[in-house]
Amino acid sequence: MSTGSKIEQARLVDIGVNFHSGQLVSLTDQLLVRARAANVTQILATGTSAASSRLALELARANPGTVFATAGVHPHGAKSYDPSTVRELTELWKCTEVVAIGECGLDYNRNFSPPQAQRIAFEQQLSVAVENRKPLFLHCRDAFTDFHDMLTPVMAAGARGVVHCFTGNRAEAEAFLTMGLDIGITGWVTDLQRGQALRAALPAIPLDRLHLETDAPYLFPKNAGTRRGHNEPANLPWVAESVAELLGCNVDELIHACSSNSRRMFCLPGN
Repeated sequence: MSTGSKIEQARLVDIGVNFHSGQLVSLTDQLLVRARAANVTQILATGTSAASSRLALELARANPGTVFATAGVHPHGAKSYDPSTVRELTELWKCTEVVAIGECGLDYNRNFSPPQAQRIAFEQQLSVAVENRKPLFLHCRDAFTDFHDMLTPVMAAGARGVVHCFTGNRAEAEAFLTMGLDIGITGWVTDLQRGQALRAALPAIPLDRLHLETDAPYLFPKNAGTRRGHNEPANLPWVAESVAELLGCNVDELIHACSSNSRRMFCLPGN
């Protein structure tokens, strides 16, 4: 890694790790050790269902100051969103270790849940964002118009949040920024084929609105060389290096800015 010494000195925040996934669920201790060695010192464990949100909370409580939880229902699981889910999420959102509402949003790419069910689940999670005062951890794939339309009144009412794993184009990035949303960047930015739109959009995103994430175990950064199994938080420096290169800035400056943004957005302690 060409900028290795500076990356080694910088402390990163990974705002999205799916510890509950089949690839990672039995590897938590190893992942956290390797993350710390790579100076990834704070991690958000993503909740995508009531069950995985509970697991994220348990992980956060077992690793105070290092792991924090999100709680929500991903659009893929929206068809199972029912009153018992609402009750459970409501209790989870009261916990101090739960720092965001989500992962929630819309995904019309595969429609694992019908679009109407996705919109119902998303609307109900959005409805608590302003009152709860916790940021939104948002998912949007091939659903920009509906996603934007549903978020507009909520953002105008004082909600805040991050469009997680943004893979869209410059116009979409600018629309989200205008609404007041921040943007999370993953290893998608290192993909010279699929990531072209994102790479072109990146210069439109101000440094104080950027966040870094792996979305592990997915989106292994291609600039890391030969792929060795699943993605993990220890690979976040490769994402930082690619973003810094595209923005023409010092990688240490980039990491400091993005980590500060994440700590501010999710009310994480300084470290």
